[in-house]
Amino acid sequence: MLPFLTSFLLLLCHQASAGGDGRPSLARQFLGPHNAARSVLRLRPLAWDPRLARYAEWYANRRRGDCALVHSAGPYGENIFWGSGSGWTPAQAVAAWVSERKRYRYGSNSCAGGWEKCGHYTQIVWRTTRRLGCARINCAGGRGVFIVCDYDPPVDTAFQLRPL
Repeated sequence: MLPFLTSFLLLLCHQASAGGDGRPSLARQFLGPHNAARSVLRLRPLAWDPRLARYAEWYANRRRGDCALVHSAGPYGENIFWGSGSGWTPAQAVAAWVSERKRYRYGSNSCAGGWEKCGHYTQIVWRTTRRLGCARINCAGGRGVFIVCDYDPPVDTAFQLRPL
C-alpha cells in the first residue's frame, strides 16, 4: 500500500509542476533554459516570481493587438521576442536571446558591435538578477507569438557595455 501512495504523491507533485496534462508548467518552460545558460557560468539559478509573471502577462496582453517589439519601459529588466506563426516555445525565445553570447566579450565586459548586440544575453546572465517572470501570447489576427520576460533586479542602469 505504501509504494502505491508514494507513487500517487509523486504523480500529484509532477502534475502540479507540470500543467496537469504532463507538460512542464510555463514557469518551468522558461526557467529551464534560463538556468541552463546561467549554470554554464556557475551562476545561481533564477527563481520564478509570480509578481513579475503578472507584469509580463499584463504587458504581453497590451501587445496582443500589434505584436510590436517595444519594451514596456517598466521597472524591470526585460527581454522581448516575436515570431511569425503560432508554434514558438519559451525555449526557442530563450535560445534566441542566449545565441547573443557569441558577441559578448567577458574579458572587457562588452559587446562586439554595441549593447544591442548582446543585451538580451547579458540580462539572462546578469550576476545580481535573482527573479524571473514571463508570458507568451498569440497575437491577434494570427500575427505571431509575442514573448516577454521580466527580470529583477535588472541589469544596473548605470552600467553601459562598451562597444569593441
